[in-house]
Amino acid sequence: MCHQTIEKILKAYWTNCLMEVPLKIHSLSRLAERTGLDKQLSEEQLDFIDKLEPLNIEARYPSYKERLMKILC
Repeated sequence: MCHQTIEKILKAYWTNCLMEVPLKIHSLSRLAERTGLDKQLSEEQLDFIDKLEPLNIEARYPSYKERLMKILC
């Protein structure tokens, strides 16, 4: 769920700053890049986004949960 929360925040930022509807993508790194936030975020924040990226699959596709947990642990 954390991935989806960050995704919604990035898309809200996109809408507010760029005054357009954001792309229908789920990649946090691409959203941060397209909004220019990647240049404003710290290395720690960018690393956190990178760690969240694969969790999108778990939240949207529960059948991958077990495989994802093996990868992360």
